[in-house]
Amino acid sequence: MALVNTAGMFEKAYKGGYAIGAFNVNNMEIIQGITEAASGLKAPLILQVSAGARKYANHVYLVKMVEAAVSETGLPIALHLDHGDSFELCKSCIDGGFTSVMIDGSHLDYEENIAVTRKVVEYAHERGVTVEGELGRLAGVEDDVNVSAEDASYTNPDQVIDFVSRTGCDSLAIAIGTSHGAYKFKPGQKPQLRFDILEEIEARLSGFPIVLHGASSVSPEYVKMVNDFGGKMPDAIGIPEEMLRKAASLAVCKINIDSDLRLAMTGAVRKHLAEYPEHFDPRQYLGDARAAIKELVAHKITEVLGCDGKA
Repeated sequence: MALVNTAGMFEKAYKGGYAIGAFNVNNMEIIQGITEAASGLKAPLILQVSAGARKYANHVYLVKMVEAAVSETGLPIALHLDHGDSFELCKSCIDGGFTSVMIDGSHLDYEENIAVTRKVVEYAHERGVTVEGELGRLAGVEDDVNVSAEDASYTNPDQVIDFVSRTGCDSLAIAIGTSHGAYKFKPGQKPQLRFDILEEIEARLSGFPIVLHGASSVSPEYVKMVNDFGGKMPDAIGIPEEMLRKAASLAVCKINIDSDLRLAMTGAVRKHLAEYPEHFDPRQYLGDARAAIKELVAHKITEVLGCDGKA
């Protein structure tokens, strides 16, 4: 089986009332942990790469590792560019083997966002690649994305039909209260997703796939693990998993998960090195990290996304 784009998996997800996990990858152990979990549960996957990950791990290495995962598991896997901020970056990823790209023009004014998204769509569709656009801006910090709370904005339902029809994008990332990074909400704050906005968008775009970014739950278990073994993370509150499951049962077909992976991996490495200070073989502590990733992803697939058995 070869890499696939997101068109078929989103059509099935929308009809089935579940979402596909879009997991950010940076190295071999993360890819292996994710795909081992998905393989055991027969779940479709989106492995996504940010501009920062692409710089860190090298485009060719990442593509070849994801292709190896497809060969090893036989799963339907899409390789997706997360938060592409220019036509040139999207083009480079399309030309280099990605099967899906996101063009994030949310920092531009509305007409400029439409223009750049349409340009990417025209180039991508000629090559069988699907495109995710974005309307609205999420607050938070993650890799090259840095949006203050003052600059964040909810998606305007009045714009979605015009945006989708004029750009031709295949899915739409919206802002309804999620946030990038681990420090989403302070203790005492109550996370609240604007399901009224989601439902209004779903009514207007009937059958069209919606995407949620910034959807890690920042499990206190993993924050505690990091801090118990030398970390200094402040308390943080993520998106409650029951809210994400509700979103997956509606129009949301893709849910992005990154910070939870980082926390699981970092916590496992810190714990291993604290318990075995004599170890210096990366295979020992990265093996534990891979196992933690696998456990986390299995939980997300079965308890949040609902895509187990859908491959």
